[in-house]
Amino acid sequence: MEKIVSLITFKNVIDLLLVAVIAYYVYRLLRRSGGVKLFWGIFAFVVAWFVTSYVFDLKLTGALFNQIVSVGVIAIIVIFQNEIRAFFYHVGTKMEESISWGKFRQQQTNQHIVLELEKAVVNMSHTKTGALIVITHAQDLSEYAETGETVDAAVSARLIENIFFKNTPLHDGALFVTEGRLRSAACILPVSGDKQLPSHYGLRHRAALGLTEKTDATAIVVSEETGHISLAEGDTIRIITDSELTEELKRLFLKK
Repeated sequence: MEKIVSLITFKNVIDLLLVAVIAYYVYRLLRRSGGVKLFWGIFAFVVAWFVTSYVFDLKLTGALFNQIVSVGVIAIIVIFQNEIRAFFYHVGTKMEESISWGKFRQQQTNQHIVLELEKAVVNMSHTKTGALIVITHAQDLSEYAETGETVDAAVSARLIENIFFKNTPLHDGALFVTEGRLRSAACILPVSGDKQLPSHYGLRHRAALGLTEKTDATAIVVSEETGHISLAEGDTIRIITDSELTEELKRLFLKK
């Protein structure tokens, strides 16, 4: 017992906290790419490696684990290179924001996004212009966003309305809003097979629900037949009013 107590030093506590922080961010990284099970598999392997090499000091088994670890790290970097790049980009962005009052600027940007999205959706509702807008959150939805055409533009009501104008080539499909920008348009989404969905919901509504059932995204749909605005999250979709749309957009962009 005294030996264990003697190991609890300030330096060792800091060391343990750093390992915990690294593990937490690795977990978040894999969660965004849908690899939570992979995280726990890696965690179990690391525990087994530590016990074998440092607790029981098994030379042969420890050497075998060391070889697997050296190869495994390279394999993980190759497999998750996009997520790793996104992680370091996120870290760099946060540092830049803290240095240059970025939080205030981000809040101003988010307010602009809310106003532009609200204006576009309400205008399309009044003109009965069919639309499907996907707002992404933590989960990486590149596999769906990359099925369409890259836009990569600032959120603008005029641009959104132009994209969904019936005679334009990009109007048929979903528009992705990712990290405060219009990422891509005319994207293909999975269609929900929910047989309980009311018959007045069309293909856009089923596509919106098909995506939100599988991911953490939020989808906004404007009906081409009625002009009604619908919001899909999780396994539910419901019709909302203009004022409810405003509150939902504030919740998504201003209350984080």
